[in-house]
Amino acid sequence: MDKIASFTVNHLKLQPGVYVSRKDKLGEVVLTTFDIRMTKPNSEPVMNTAEVHTIEHLGATFLRNNSAYGPKTVYFGPMGCRTGFYLILSGDYESKDIVDLLKDMYKFISEFEGDVPGAAPRDCGNYLDMNLPMAKYLANKFLNEVLLNISDKNLNYPQ
Repeated sequence: MDKIASFTVNHLKLQPGVYVSRKDKLGEVVLTTFDIRMTKPNSEPVMNTAEVHTIEHLGATFLRNNSAYGPKTVYFGPMGCRTGFYLILSGDYESKDIVDLLKDMYKFISEFEGDVPGAAPRDCGNYLDMNLPMAKYLANKFLNEVLLNISDKNLNYPQ
């Protein structure tokens, strides 16, 4: 059986960044899957489920309410390894195309105050597993250490 595309990336060389994981065609529409890698795999501690869950709620809320990208957002959610997130957009994109969107999203998360959207028993199946302070810390770290100084090594998978 062939390895899926994400298992062929050399995770020993992978840095935090924004990568095109794959492009699929659904009829005439291209779906671009982005690998938003927030931590260095197998080197840094992975994110805990509470902050991942909080980033997921805030990120999905931001994206779905974005006037330009809301209608194009197919999915935003965590990687099973808890080192980052997948974002699927309708359209044919490159990593550099969404850096400004991600800067805005991670700034939104890092500055968020109040109740996390959807963090209620009626709205979420695990609403108690949230950590807003840590989500804000990690979003701010990714924004400042990666997105605001992004370079080609953070936009293209290593060989």
